[in-house]
Amino acid sequence: MKLLVTGATGFVMSVVGRSWLESDPAARLVVLDAAPPDEAAQRYFAPFAGRMHVVTADVTQPASWSAALGGQDITHVVHGATITPISRGTASQARVEPEAEAPSRIIDVNVMGTVALLEWARTQPALQRFIYVSSGAVYLNHGPNRPGEPLPEDGYVMPRRLYGISKLASELITDRYRELFGLSAASVRPSSVYGTMDRVTASRNHRHVPNRIAQLALDGVPRVRVNTVDAVGDYIHSEDAAGAILGLLRAPRLRYGAYNVAAGETVRIADLVGWAAEKVPGFTAEVVPPAEADILQDPTLSDGMWGAYDISRIASETGWRPRPPREAFHAYMDWLVAQRRTSDEAGE
Repeated sequence: MKLLVTGATGFVMSVVGRSWLESDPAARLVVLDAAPPDEAAQRYFAPFAGRMHVVTADVTQPASWSAALGGQDITHVVHGATITPISRGTASQARVEPEAEAPSRIIDVNVMGTVALLEWARTQPALQRFIYVSSGAVYLNHGPNRPGEPLPEDGYVMPRRLYGISKLASELITDRYRELFGLSAASVRPSSVYGTMDRVTASRNHRHVPNRIAQLALDGVPRVRVNTVDAVGDYIHSEDAAGAILGLLRAPRLRYGAYNVAAGETVRIADLVGWAAEKVPGFTAEVVPPAEADILQDPTLSDGMWGAYDISRIASETGWRPRPPREAFHAYMDWLVAQRRTSDEAGE
């Protein structure tokens, strides 16, 4: 089995690629990414270097990569290459609208990049499954209609930002290619992802709340300044998200066109701070005015894309279940500690 992952030198897709290699000693990985592996990615994939091939090229320019993929006999594809222009966290960041910097590039990569890959995929005789990595950003800020229920895949979709718009467009295009050309294809909609390999890259500069809290605690900062401890999020660890995607790659058949990938429950900032304090005693949160906050969140955003996602669809179809949020967060902190130790030993 040979998996092509676009965007696999970045965050979540690198974890998908490594998880694929770890799951089967005979598995092979092909990476297509506009950026070559940085030092973090090189270290991460080092144990599997002999079973992977990296093609550095722009997904929107098939002439630069189609020949390199020729003869690879790709059996599975996960298309995750994207530009993620999200800036949320502090008051100063909230005033910046990153989509305004290069809107046409967002559409080009996130939509036409998908078209380019689907055009290639439909000509591949060995291809068994195509998974498009969408986002919870396709959802509305509110829903479902009955408060307290997790957000299902059907309905409540109406993105207002270019990122979500481009993701929904690519979902629909993927589904249409499935119908036209008989592809076995589906889209996944991750909630807020953090975890292993979470770092700033050329295409993604956003760090979700669990990342920031864990980093601050391990940096020895005694308290994180927040405007509220009651803001919530459905935060999924990248390794759990990768497990969900692999489950869909290997499912005998796909009954749906879209699947939520999430923890399936929300946690508060207060919960995350408390869990961090279990690892770093004394760490706490201080509520301050918004302009002074290290982490700025809106506590009124508690449902829709910001609330809990319904994961019953993917659970019933693949048997996948994420780890409990506390366990996943602690695993992330342990991984960060190990990475920092490795960097110190390397003199970085």
